[in-house]
Amino acid sequence: MTNLYIPVSGKVYDHEEINNAIAAAKDCWWTEGRFAKQFETDFKKYLGVNYVSLVNSGSSANLLALYSLTSSVFGKRQLKPGDEFITTSVAFPTTVNPGIMYGLKPVFVDVELDTLNINVKQIEKAITEKTRLIMIAHTLGRPFNLDIIMKICRKYNLWLIEDCCDALGSKYNRKYLGTFGDIATFSFYPAHQITMGEGGAVITNNPLIHRSIRQFRDWGRDCWCDTGKDNSCRKRFGWKFGDLPLGYDHKYIYSQVGFNLKLTDFQAAIGVAQLKKLPYFIRKRQENYNILYEFFKEYKKYFILMEQDKRKVVSYFGFPIIVRSDSPFTRNQLTEYLEKNNIGTRNIFSGNLLKHPAYLYRKKSFKIIGDMKNADLIMNNAFWLGVWPGIGHDQMDYIIHTIKRFLNEL
Repeated sequence: MTNLYIPVSGKVYDHEEINNAIAAAKDCWWTEGRFAKQFETDFKKYLGVNYVSLVNSGSSANLLALYSLTSSVFGKRQLKPGDEFITTSVAFPTTVNPGIMYGLKPVFVDVELDTLNINVKQIEKAITEKTRLIMIAHTLGRPFNLDIIMKICRKYNLWLIEDCCDALGSKYNRKYLGTFGDIATFSFYPAHQITMGEGGAVITNNPLIHRSIRQFRDWGRDCWCDTGKDNSCRKRFGWKFGDLPLGYDHKYIYSQVGFNLKLTDFQAAIGVAQLKKLPYFIRKRQENYNILYEFFKEYKKYFILMEQDKRKVVSYFGFPIIVRSDSPFTRNQLTEYLEKNNIGTRNIFSGNLLKHPAYLYRKKSFKIIGDMKNADLIMNNAFWLGVWPGIGHDQMDYIIHTIKRFLNEL
């Protein structure tokens, strides 16, 4: 038994992150500044997108993404209370919460067991004349079926928000996740592919959506000046909005009921250094994932493994696995054994979100397609192991040896 706990996730960094953070401190410009601009530029280049807006967390990114589509500038496509959005119950709460908080009705669809992503065959059954949006995550970095979902969005004129918080660097048909839908979100929490400590991003290629994102992010103000800048429009005192007097300072005109979701330059400074390391981080995650897959595929009588799909290049968040219902042990028996032997495990986030106290009493106001049997199986039988770059070969060997010992004792 190792004396050191092997966590499922963590951060890998060196002097560059520390030096950048110190430089940000010395700048004495501690809100969004030069490092934020640098990260936005680098991130746009990496993903090949037009617009990046940094925020203080991935959850804020999801909130901002949804609220940006409630602007009246979108006309008939503006999201309004009572509209329906399609999602799944195997989700992180803050993928679903923004819609509920705005007054949209969530329509829950079950998932596929071998991807943990939405069952695309059930989506069209969930669509009504009130459906306006699909908002779902690429679970644990694994792409959902974008061929089918993009066809559905085009057919029914639906918005698509891709939650890529677990999926930075994953590709579908050689194209980065986040570049398919109308908006995509990312998280830079320490568990993810890169970290800022806290932090997130919202991306889009649509200039109208980008304008709305910035308005809702920055207090709801109409002004598009960057932090610390004035009069980018060159008519700061020449606008007429609402019942305000002509010439009211454009920096203090509010066209949306917004938030303040910006990040600090300390966070962005760390992110600039982390982004340079992303290719290595992805390779290391893939290497660790493949080591575990080669081991577990010898025990398919006990476990359901995830599909291998040539259309997908996965930047793995973790190694998910489902204990079969007829196995001679339970998920909890295995995960408790691993934890006692200093190996970290996690359930698949919410399991079935609809079974949690915060959602159970609201259930009558939701729409649920089918019986959620796969979500329930994941809730009871699934977990994931870490593959993050801080797990070395010796630790991987120890994880495999420990699981093999458990299985041999059956």
